[in-house]
Amino acid sequence: MTTPALLPLSGRRIPTLSPGASSFPHHRATLRLSEKFILLLILSAFITLCFGAFFFLPDNSKHKRFDFGLEDVLIPHIESEKEARHSSRQVIHGVGGHDEHRHREEEESLRDKIRADHERALQEAKEKLRKSKEELKAEIQTEKTKVAEDLKKKDGPKPLPPVPMPKLVGVNNGDPGDPDTKEKRDKIREMMKHAWDSYRQYGWGHNELKPIAKKGHSTNIFGNSQMGATIVDALDTLYIMGLHDEFKDGQEWIEQNLDFSVNAEVSVFEVNIRFIGGLLAAYYLSGQEVFKVKAVQLAEKLLPAFNTPTGIPWAMVNLKSGVGRNWGWASAGSSILAEFGTLHMEFVHLTYLTGNPAYYQKVMHIRKLLAKMDRPNGLYPNYLNPRTGRWGQHHTSVGGLGDSFYEYLLKAWLMSDKTDSEARKTYDDAIEAIERHLIRKSNGGLTFIGEWKNGHLERKMGHLTCFAGGMFALGADGSPDDKAGHYLQLGAEIAHTCHESYDRTVLKLGPEAFKFDSGLEAVAVRQNEKYYILRPEVIETKIMVSWRLNEWLWLAIDKYCRVSGGFSGVKDVYSSNPTYDDVQQSFFLAETLKYLYLLFSSDELLPLENWVFNTEAHPLMDGWQKQEAEVMSQVSFALFQQP
Repeated sequence: MTTPALLPLSGRRIPTLSPGASSFPHHRATLRLSEKFILLLILSAFITLCFGAFFFLPDNSKHKRFDFGLEDVLIPHIESEKEARHSSRQVIHGVGGHDEHRHREEEESLRDKIRADHERALQEAKEKLRKSKEELKAEIQTEKTKVAEDLKKKDGPKPLPPVPMPKLVGVNNGDPGDPDTKEKRDKIREMMKHAWDSYRQYGWGHNELKPIAKKGHSTNIFGNSQMGATIVDALDTLYIMGLHDEFKDGQEWIEQNLDFSVNAEVSVFEVNIRFIGGLLAAYYLSGQEVFKVKAVQLAEKLLPAFNTPTGIPWAMVNLKSGVGRNWGWASAGSSILAEFGTLHMEFVHLTYLTGNPAYYQKVMHIRKLLAKMDRPNGLYPNYLNPRTGRWGQHHTSVGGLGDSFYEYLLKAWLMSDKTDSEARKTYDDAIEAIERHLIRKSNGGLTFIGEWKNGHLERKMGHLTCFAGGMFALGADGSPDDKAGHYLQLGAEIAHTCHESYDRTVLKLGPEAFKFDSGLEAVAVRQNEKYYILRPEVIETKIMVSWRLNEWLWLAIDKYCRVSGGFSGVKDVYSSNPTYDDVQQSFFLAETLKYLYLLFSSDELLPLENWVFNTEAHPLMDGWQKQEAEVMSQVSFALFQQP
């Protein structure tokens, strides 16, 4: 038997052979369909290539090639008379000799131009090769600057609306009259000159100065950008002291170099009080429009920080991208009371100067939100989560993290010509709770302000808290229940306590924080609290409570903090041989030296009834309340109609 096939013949695709047919393969007489398709594609491609060559390639009969060494350049060619006679084609523009002659001239002219351009390019290349690397870099930078300036002119800021400038009050010589006091004031002016000249020489354009290393310095509050913080912070002090040449140098730098369109993450709080405050003060003092324009440019860069679920701004914002975030250490990503609560003064001025209600609305929204919140024991905790609108850690301080929030409540009332009753009541309620829970007397009779932490009082007072003595004195007028005398006395007691913290050190300079525990009073215990970084709060308080400064205090600054390259903080005020921290803080020029100068000047130099200092000691005018009140009342009505 034969083995059966695995598949039937019909399923094997094998042709059957007819009897007698040859067993050799059969050659096909026709092409398969796929082969026909491939041949058709090849033919189509060939036809397309010929079509393109015919219609799109240049007519070489009308061009000659000229090799100039760099590349072949095609130049239109006009046939000579001989060529024209033996050619049946016409010249493009006619047959006449006049046209031929004209086209020859055009051809020669084009050749000459190409030769000249080529020679000029070669000459420029040779000159470039002769220059040093530094010269080439300088040229490139000049070109980049020119392009940037052209773009600024093209896409520059819109002009601000004209607003009436209030009459400048004070800012005269401020001569104290007494020769001895005048001599001290001149010494403070010389200290300012030394600080500024050192910065001018060693750190110009940088944010701050390292006076020992004699080079520029910066911190993370300014991001990675060199924004000239010391220049902006010092401007009004220079103007008040009559250092007008130095003021002009600073103004020129700001006009030419201060640029906020940089990829830098900055502290909203710090650039507000130092930059916007400093620029506004310089504008009010000098009337120079550039300062107002720069302040508004920066303010626009800060507005994205308010884009949070609650409207409480982030602590930091990127000036270029507008992306904000909070400090990682701040109670689970919370915003800080002293930072988001210290915007009111500057933002109200911005709305007045620009006519843009957004600035006023932002800060009034913060106040409205805080008014609705419960406060433990009537106290404002230092941390508030901008996402949830809930308090963070229950830590209340009148020093760092909380201080200027209370200051700005009082100054909002003063700045409004004492018409912002809501700000005044909020201030009074806050101070009442502070006095009940935070203010105590030590066993030695020193009045101090402690810190409230989770229901317990920590008997420690920071140098920053020393400003509160001046705040109590400033707010005495207008306090409820005829407590003006009480708050004047309280302010004086706080000033005395802070004075003692200086007097009980070896250098007669105050520590960063001091305790009232275990028999120690107004003395720092921890090593990391024994430093002095040129802070101004004690001097600020003495201005407000009308105390004259002990001579040894400002002499101690000049003796122990002065170095050849400026002024530096010291790391241990209890050591007779201190080491330096090598930082000249910008606020030393903005606050410390300004307050010292005002202490030794007459009250007419900057009358407190006409000027309100922001928390960086930048004086802002308050003589425009009547015009401002009309704008603010309309904005406020619309804002508080919101649900």
